[in-house]
This record gives sequence, structure tokens and C-alpha cells, in this order.
Amino acid sequence: MAADTERGDDEVDDPVATGPYLEAMGALPAGVTVVTVADGRDDIGATVSAFGSVSADPPVISVSVDSEGYMAEVIEEVGAFAVSVLGGDQRALAGRFSAEGRPSARLLVSGQAHHRGARTRAIVLDEALAAFECAVRRQVVVGDHTVFFAEVVSLPKTTGTGAALVRRAGRYRTVD
Repeated sequence: MAADTERGDDEVDDPVATGPYLEAMGALPAGVTVVTVADGRDDIGATVSAFGSVSADPPVISVSVDSEGYMAEVIEEVGAFAVSVLGGDQRALAGRFSAEGRPSARLLVSGQAHHRGARTRAIVLDEALAAFECAVRRQVVVGDHTVFFAEVVSLPKTTGTGAALVRRAGRYRTVD
């Protein structure tokens, strides 16, 4: 039998509702990346902050994207992608790659130094803080996202230095 308890004003009726959940997760800074895929017809790209290391031996990362989005479909089809870790001075680029209805990644990097990864042929941003070329090993649909677990097959050369771009509380910020 459950006892009656008083509830504070700061509690919500459903503590795992989407809004409160996203607000709580927003308290944790997340690194900002651009994930790109070359699918043979075009270049696809998106800003992704759900990225992290899974294993050092072998080197495996995870990246999570909206299951209903085109990015998930193309990564599944191609099985390979590149990740560019953005620096604090690349905020505008992050915005371009997160805009609704964005054009081809080739157009989004116009005027930005970039090259194609030797293993994936995906766009790599030259001025990123770091870059990874990845081959998908496994994917898992969890809720509204697909998590891709991918082996790092190459670490393309990049020239970026300085502060990292992070997303916290719904805004881009820089962190040394």
C-alpha cells in the first residue's frame, strides 16, 4: 500500500515526459559534430551531438540520429560515414548542418576547407578539431533514434585547434 506523500512545487506530474527529460539532459554539455555520408549520388550531412566513444580496442564510436530522418536511412544503406568534431569558431557551420530542409552537404561546406576521407569518401572538415572515418558494425533502434556503432577505420588529418563547440541548454557554447 502506498503512503500519501507531499509533492514539492518543483516536481512534475510525469518526470519522464519529453519536455522535462530534454531539459534535464540539456544540463549536460555535449560535443558538437558534423556527420557526413557520401552515397554515390550526393553528400548528406547533419549536426550531431549524440556522439561518443564506446571502445578503445578496437576503436568504436556511437552516433545517434533520428530514425525517421534521411540521415539514418543513408547511413544504413551506405554503412560508412565521417565525423568532424567542431571547434568553437565553427558555430555557423553547425547551424547550417542542423537547418530544416538543408541542401547537399557539398553546398553547406562551400567556402570551407574540406577534403574527402580516403576510406569513406565522405566530406571531412579540414579545420575540425578531430575527424573519424567509420564503418558501421551494428545499429540499434532505441525509441525515436537509431544508434549506429561503428569501427573507426581512419583518423583523417585536421588542423583545428582551440576551444571545442558544445551544446548545453539548447545553445551552442565554447569550452576549452
